[in-house]
Order: sequence, then structure tokens, then C-alpha cells
Amino acid sequence: MDKQQNCAITRQDRPGASRIRRLYTIRLILRIAVFLLCAIIYFFRRELLDILHGWNFFRGFSPLHILWFVWMLDMLWQLFPVREEIALGSQKLFKFRFQPIKEAINYPALRDYIIKTTRAAYKVFLLWAAFIAGLVVLFVKGILGSGELFMITVLFYVCDLICVLVWCPFRLIMKNRCCTTCRIFNWDHLMMFTPMLLVKGFYSISLLLMSIAVWLVWELCVMMYPERFWERSNDALTCANCTDKLCTQYCQKLRPAKKA
Repeated sequence: MDKQQNCAITRQDRPGASRIRRLYTIRLILRIAVFLLCAIIYFFRRELLDILHGWNFFRGFSPLHILWFVWMLDMLWQLFPVREEIALGSQKLFKFRFQPIKEAINYPALRDYIIKTTRAAYKVFLLWAAFIAGLVVLFVKGILGSGELFMITVLFYVCDLICVLVWCPFRLIMKNRCCTTCRIFNWDHLMMFTPMLLVKGFYSISLLLMSIAVWLVWELCVMMYPERFWERSNDALTCANCTDKLCTQYCQKLRPAKKA
């Protein structure tokens, strides 16, 4: 049986949720709680949003300081080889996640794969740029302010894990099997923080700069170590060797079909 073949399994054959999926589900619940807390701040304690402007970050404490720290820590985890708690799709740029295939790598096919997925990735990039341009227009016209842009960012913080655990619209363009093989997995924070591009302050600028650093490291690794990003050169990315089981289409490791 081909290792990449989707396993047609019945509901009772499905394994239980993996540890990493349970962990990410808890994180999604916490992110929803964060969004609700930020909504309360937005509607009832708007003065706490002053931290977003200028150097107010260093003038008093706000719950948004904690959120800033969490976001920074999330991005630092993407820059260093963390061996636990992080999905393989986010860490596949590192050498310790690379399991070379036993046979020789087909480099012409690898090159074609990287070109194809990079073209798809930048289609996503252009669509996202158009969306952000729309937000800029609304901001310039005074329809949106810094508070609204911040709330959009927090909403994207929730949607990020919905894409991982439930359904991802970008797969319609990327055509990837799952998050483990996703070409743009670590674009999440860059896309998350771009709505705050027009919010002038240390809070937004620091987050944007860190997200750009994460994106640059990811893109450089795609160019320098493309074999780590393709399931036909990196065995760790195959369904057969998957340990994350983050996708909703669970597959079992090379399980032979049941006899009738």
C-alpha cells in the first residue's frame, strides 16, 4: 500500500486524538477566551488599549502586556528547535525534524515541487495583501481605528488554530494534504499582525518585526534546505510517520485493509 494513500477507515477504526491535537484544542479554547477578554476591554475598558500607541507600552501595566509576551514567546518557539509542544509542520525547517528517505532524492522533482508550492504560496500572499489594502482604505477613511485593527488581529489569533484543527481555506490554493506538509505554516504570525501595520507604537512594531524575522527564517530555509519541506524527501512528513495527527482526516500507519 502506498504510504501517501488516504486510509479509508470507519468511525470506530479511528484512533483517539493525539497528544499534540489535544494540546492544540486546549490552546484554541484559551485563544477564544483571550478574544472574549479583549472584546470586553474594547467595549468597556477602552483606555487599556492606549498601550498600543507610541511608547505607552512602557507607561503602566495592562493585560495586553501579557498577550504581547505570549505572542512573542510563540514566535520565539518558531525560531528555535523546540522538541516538544510544537507541531511538526512548524518545526520541519530544522535538521532534527528531517528523516531522509532511504532511496536517493529526486532533485528535479524536488525543485518542481518547491517552485509549484512557492507560486501557490505567493498567490496567498497577494490575496492577503489585497485584504490588508482594504483595511488600510477603511482606516484612512476613519471607519476603522487602532482598536478595531487590534480586535481583527485577535480574531485572526483564534482563526489560526481553527485553520489547523477544523478547516483551512488556504488549502484551496495550496493544495497541500495537511498542515504538516503546508508550505506556509509559519506565515501565521506575519498574517496575524499585518492588520496592525497602521497602529503606530512599540506594541505593534515589535510584533511585526518579530513576525517578519520568523517569516524570513522560514523562507530562507525553504531555499537552503528544500528537502526538509517535501514528504517525498523527508519521511517525517508522510502520513505513515505522522505523530501529530492534527488533521481531521486521520490515517493509520500503513494499516492493511480489513478482509471482508
